[in-house]
Amino acid sequence: MLPAVTDIDAALAHPEWQVNEKAGEGNISKHVRLEFGDVDGALAAADHVVEGDYWYEGSTHAPLEPHCCVAEFDATGLLTVWSSTQVAHYLHRDLAKVLNLPTQRVRVIQPVVGGGFGGKSEPFSLEFAAAKLSMVTGRPVKILYTREEVFYAHRGRHPMRLRYRTGMNADGMIAGTDALVQLDGGAYSSFGLVTTYYSGQLLTAPYALPAYRFDSTRLFTNKPACGPKRGHGSVQPRFAFECQLDKLSERAGIDPIDVRRRNFIGERTKTVNGMRVTSNGFLECLDAVERESGWAGKFRRMPYGRGIGVAGSMYISGTNYCIYPNEMPQSAVQLRLDRSGRATVMSGCSDIGQGVESVLAYIVCEELGLDLRDVRVVAGDTDLTPVDLGAYSSRETFMVGNACLDAARHLRIKIAQTLAERWGVSPGEIVLADGVACATSDPAQFAISVKEAFQRAEARHGTLGSVGWYQSPKLGGEYRGGTIGASPAYSFTAHVAEVDCDPETGFVAVKHIWVAHDCGRALNPVTVEGQMEGSAYMGFGEALLETQRYKDAAPGHAFGLHQGPSLLDYRMPTSLDTPELHALIVESVDPEGPYGAKEAGEGPLHPSIPAIANAIYDALGVRCDALPFDPPSVARLLRGGDARANWERARAQVGGPR
Repeated sequence: MLPAVTDIDAALAHPEWQVNEKAGEGNISKHVRLEFGDVDGALAAADHVVEGDYWYEGSTHAPLEPHCCVAEFDATGLLTVWSSTQVAHYLHRDLAKVLNLPTQRVRVIQPVVGGGFGGKSEPFSLEFAAAKLSMVTGRPVKILYTREEVFYAHRGRHPMRLRYRTGMNADGMIAGTDALVQLDGGAYSSFGLVTTYYSGQLLTAPYALPAYRFDSTRLFTNKPACGPKRGHGSVQPRFAFECQLDKLSERAGIDPIDVRRRNFIGERTKTVNGMRVTSNGFLECLDAVERESGWAGKFRRMPYGRGIGVAGSMYISGTNYCIYPNEMPQSAVQLRLDRSGRATVMSGCSDIGQGVESVLAYIVCEELGLDLRDVRVVAGDTDLTPVDLGAYSSRETFMVGNACLDAARHLRIKIAQTLAERWGVSPGEIVLADGVACATSDPAQFAISVKEAFQRAEARHGTLGSVGWYQSPKLGGEYRGGTIGASPAYSFTAHVAEVDCDPETGFVAVKHIWVAHDCGRALNPVTVEGQMEGSAYMGFGEALLETQRYKDAAPGHAFGLHQGPSLLDYRMPTSLDTPELHALIVESVDPEGPYGAKEAGEGPLHPSIPAIANAIYDALGVRCDALPFDPPSVARLLRGGDARANWERARAQVGGPR
């Protein structure tokens, strides 16, 4: 029996202890090395160069609802699977492939899902096992993971070890970045190929990087597989890079918010690695958090133990990289209008609490003048709905929203043409709003209810129905891996965190997080604020509390067992721990999003961790370069150097109180 490989160092040092036979070489799951520009030359010429090592501890999704499915193989040979999934279409496709069934003989139904966060974005063993057992027994089969089983099956956030060299010129402009990233992938691949690319590809905005190189290696270890968790693959490098920027800002003697402003990449441009940027509200995000947090009166000006920090980020609004590349739509919608005045939207979208079904209803109401109560959404059933690829990479609002808008506008045109013919006006004069259809040229004479308008259109054209679809344009750089990370639109975020630390114990209390997020247009501001607050909460939890650790081979330990596979032992913030979260919506109105909308579900998480780390430095004079920032870790840092001297030196630089 081979020794167990339980960390990155062992995986690298012992390729002969091969964990997964699918590895091409030793324990290497995937290796990516990409360079854009003259990195070595840029760093050699830079006025300031900072090199740092960072550790991002692994974490899990911990939705309240565990994984569960029910399978039934009936007498006609139809397999129906009800599953707590966020990718019904991919599950449908893989069930047919693995069980050797025709795809038309498989039906997947996604009931209401009690949270996913990326943890249910691939098929799991229980779905295949339940389906096969039902085929064998001829009886319905249910499998429910216990909470401990969820911890072992989880596909959570990758632990990452990151080494960054970043250069800055005296004027505060970034010169170049060199990144070495190593990922602990666990025993299986999951979405590991994509994660390895994401660990480098998504760092090239909101700042203009003249030169950039990343070398990322994902390794197999004898632990549960890691995969996508909210902010897939880019949360960890964003932590490291934003801490680098804070260190460089101090070296250059420039306010860290000002450094971020100076390096703003702009809009309607491309990143150094070929990603197209359309709308960009990052400067407005910086303005918002600076103003609302009272930054100018707090940064380097608060007493010892209290501090404030800033960080920024960008994230994708869906990816044009499909799991199985094809030319078919990534999202599709069927829309039917009834003569009773009701609309039915059929979509394969996955609502996992983020509210995508409500987004579809809003769009139909906006286009057809309906009341929200008169729109029905049928979703998450592969027999009844057209294909949508699922809830991952923050794609649903942008992609299925565009598909729904396409379908609704087809019907709106048909209704407008019908009324224009009857009233002798131009179709452009027809307005559908607030339950009324009218002509703007003479609304007193030409006005009826939208219900009656539907009836007249049905009498003219027959049963009213339409389809809409969305396929992203060709995006990304012309190199291997250039499409991974390419998105039709990017969201941008800035955070400021304020902390109150105990220098004696190392306890960090995060008092406030101001979250400014450029979501394009907020289709439902309350929902967007909820996503922003939820993202910041999750980042805060990872920064201070959450660890996905396993017992080692020390005497008396059960080797490889999770240290706390329960919601009692896996520490997450409660409402009593959570800071005041201030959601500040910034609307840049993207030219390609539905009504200008972009994502809001994952991007707002990224800056939380580095903003807290930078705030701790402002408070205590110690750099927290390894997660979590728990009391023992912070206390060790305080004992390991002259923190108070660092704190005083930083304040003297900007003339703050000592």
